[in-house]
Amino acid sequence: MLTAQNLTKEFDGTLALDQVCFEVEDGCVYGLVGSNGSGKSTLLRLISGVYCPDGGKVGIDGISSFNNPSVKSQIAFLGDTPYFLPQSNLKEMAQFYKSTYKNFDTDTYKYLLSVFPLDEKARLSTFSKGMRRQAALILMLSTRPRYLLLDEAFDGLDVVMRKTLSNIIIDSTEKLGMTVIIASHNLREIEDMCDHISLLHKGKLIADGGIEEVSGKIHKIQAVFENVPETEVFRGLDIMKIERNGSIISLVARGEKEKIVAFVENLSPKFLECIDVSLEEAFIYELEVLGYDIKSIEE
Repeated sequence: MLTAQNLTKEFDGTLALDQVCFEVEDGCVYGLVGSNGSGKSTLLRLISGVYCPDGGKVGIDGISSFNNPSVKSQIAFLGDTPYFLPQSNLKEMAQFYKSTYKNFDTDTYKYLLSVFPLDEKARLSTFSKGMRRQAALILMLSTRPRYLLLDEAFDGLDVVMRKTLSNIIIDSTEKLGMTVIIASHNLREIEDMCDHISLLHKGKLIADGGIEEVSGKIHKIQAVFENVPETEVFRGLDIMKIERNGSIISLVARGEKEKIVAFVENLSPKFLECIDVSLEEAFIYELEVLGYDIKSIEE
C-alpha cells in the first residue's frame, strides 16, 4: 500500500503541498485531480522519489522511495515531458530499460508495439508529441511496475489512442495487480476508469474517496414556490451555492440527499427536483466555495 502522512513540500518559500494525507490501495486506478498549480505533479515526484519531502512522509509499505533503489524499482513514472537518451530510437530505449528494470518483459513490449503503431528504429527526436508519449507508455508498461504514475496521461493522444490506453490500464490492474495513479486537470478523461479520486487545490486535499462517495455528498435542488422564501431560510443546510430566479430557487448543498430534500419539502414548494451531480460538477462547486476562478479551469 502507498501512504502519505502530513506530506509537505515547499519551493522558494511557497507551499506546493500542505499536510497532505492519503492512502492508495493496491490494484486500483487512483485519480489525482486538481486546478492548475494545485500540486499534482509535485505529489507524483515525491511518490516516485524525485523529490524529498520537507515534512511528513510518503512511501510504499511504509518505506520511502527517496534514495531507495529497491522501492524505486517498483515504480514507473511518466512525467508531463517524457525523456529519452539523445539520438536514441525506441528499440535502443527498450534495451536501456531492460538493463535497468529487472521486470522488463519483452513479450509485453512487443505486444504494445503492435498496439501503438510506432517505428521502433526511427529516432525518437523525429516523433510528434503524441508519438513520444506513446513510446514512453510502451516503455513504462513493459517494466510491469507495481506502481505506474502518469502525469497528464492522455496529453497529446488522439481519441483512439486515449481509449486504447484506458483499456490497457484497466486490463493491467485486473491481470497484474498493478496500481495506477493518474494526475489530470480533466475529470472527464479519467472519471470512468478510476476507483478512487482525490481533489487537490493549492496544495491541500479538499476531497477524497470513491467516485460515488465524492460526488454523492453534493446535491443540486431546484424548487418552485408560490410564495418564494428568502434565501436566509436555507441556512439550516450546508449550502455551497444558492440562486433565486423569479419563483425558482436553485441550490447546491452538502449532506445526505434525503435530509436535504426533506428540508426543502417542509417549505411547501409547488415543485421540487433533485438533480444528480457529476464528479466534475462536484469539483467545480468545491472550488467555487474556496473562491477559485472557475473560468481559469482548462477544458
